Order: sequence, then structure tokens, then C-alpha cells
Amino acid sequence: MRIAADHVRVSAPATAGNLGPGFDSLGMALGVRDELEVRAIASREIEMEIVGEGEATLPRDESHLVVQAIRAALDHVGASQTGLAIRATNRIPHGRGLGSSAAAVVAGITAARAMIAEPEALDRAEALRLATVFEGHPDNAAPAIYGGATVAWTSSDGPLAAALEVGDQIETAVLVPGATLPTKEARAVLPAQVPHTHAAFNAGRSALLVHALAGRPELLFPATEDKLHQGYRADVLGPATSLLRALRERGLAAVISGAGPSVLVLGSGLEEAGLGSGMPEELQGVGDSAWRCIHTVGRVAGATGEPVGV
Repeated sequence: MRIAADHVRVSAPATAGNLGPGFDSLGMALGVRDELEVRAIASREIEMEIVGEGEATLPRDESHLVVQAIRAALDHVGASQTGLAIRATNRIPHGRGLGSSAAAVVAGITAARAMIAEPEALDRAEALRLATVFEGHPDNAAPAIYGGATVAWTSSDGPLAAALEVGDQIETAVLVPGATLPTKEARAVLPAQVPHTHAAFNAGRSALLVHALAGRPELLFPATEDKLHQGYRADVLGPATSLLRALRERGLAAVISGAGPSVLVLGSGLEEAGLGSGMPEELQGVGDSAWRCIHTVGRVAGATGEPVGV
């Protein structure tokens, strides 16, 4: 496999995993994106510029997730490795349950796809398999690749995903705190076993959520109830627990976004409910935290990549 384009531009969306009851299976793309420009250079060096999230802390060498993902994807299709000059514009908040690592991995794979002569060798199904090697589970990688809302699962053939129908009236608002929460810490508090009744409860609510997303926003509140993970994580989620409770007391379909501590609201008319993009005044100080809202209307596209100047 040869590299056909030496300069590509890529973007990948933030994602919310779980969506309440769909633990490690349901996910949705959100309306904030990271962007990359990648150039193949003659040496084996890495030249990396980072703007935005992580610009003071992320590595600028082979250990960066984007570089690792590009390398893995090129190896997967038998393409030659090359030096890389990368400019990363990071808008997805890090450590807040918005799939920033999945976006980085998917962006790297998408960059490799845009560079090679036969991009079909890295189609969406193959990209999901590669991304899951990095992520460990596919619930964030799937919507980052496919866009919209997805259900992902693992079979004997590896990770698979399917796009879900989402009604035009379904909106999202994700509320982002200043504090972070490492995913490992959020997972560490989950029990190894749960009651059968809780598992049955979540199975029913997950099925209802798929139906509600397809155009029944009035069902989103009961459809987003959960007994498998949010309650167990309450003590480590900090202000997110208070905000989640406050929003649901208002009848809004609020869930923890991924492992948290961001809070996702699904519904319609969210701007009228005070959840437009910006700093919703009435929510400031809930849980002793400042909250920034990202409001999205309409389906968010998955990762995109194209050669530059062709």
C-alpha cells in the first residue's frame, strides 16, 4: 500500500458514551470537534504543534495518541511509515467524559485513511476495530466514526456498531465543569457484579431509549434512567451528582456523559429550557462548580478526512 497524499486535513467529534442505561454500548456524537492537519515528511521525525486543550501537557512525540493511531493504521494496511508534521487544534475538553481520547485515536486512523491510495482498506468497520484496540471498548469510538447515535457491541468477530435513527427534533446539551475525572478512577468504583433486577431494568430502559431517540422526546426522561453505573459513581463525580439531580428534578433527561464529570441532557427545546451554548446563569454554582454548556441541534457527522490541495 502506498501513501498517495502527503498533506491531509481531519476532524473528529466529541462523544458521549452510555447515554444513561446503555453502559458501554450506546453513544452519541456531540457538536464540538478536534481538527488535525497532517503532513508526511521525508525524515522519521515528529513535528507537532498543539493549540487548545492539552497544549501545555500533551506529549509531542511518538507517544501522542494521534501519532500512535496513524502508525498503527499505516502498519495495518502495509503502508510505509514516514515522518509526520502535525498541527492539532483541540477543542474537546479533556478528562470530562467527552471522548477526547477516542477522538484522537479516530482522527489518527482517519488521517491514515486519507493518506493511503486505497482508503477502503480503512473503512468504518476496520477503523472501529483498530480504535477499540486503543480504547478497550467501542462505545465512544463508534459515534466518533459513524456520527449521530450508535449502538456498539463485541462479537467473536470483534467490535461492531450500527447507526441509530435519531429524530430531527432531538437536541443535546452537554454541561462541562472545570474539574476533571480520570476514567480509570470512575471505573474503579464499579462493582464486579450487579443485581439481576438492575440488569433487567437497564435492558428495558436501553430498548426504550433507542425508541425515544427515533422521535419520541417525551419518552426520553424514563428512557434515561440507570441502575448500573451512575449511582455507584456518585461519590467520585463531585458536582456532577448535584447537577444531575437538579436537572432531573426539573424533568429533563439528564445523564452522566461517559465516565463523567460532564452531564448530558437529551431532549427538544433545550435552549428554551435555559441550556443554550455558553454559561447558563441559573446553573452556575450547582455543586459549587461553574458549568459551560455546548448545545447541539441536528445530527453530528462522524470523523472526516480529505487530502489538501488535490
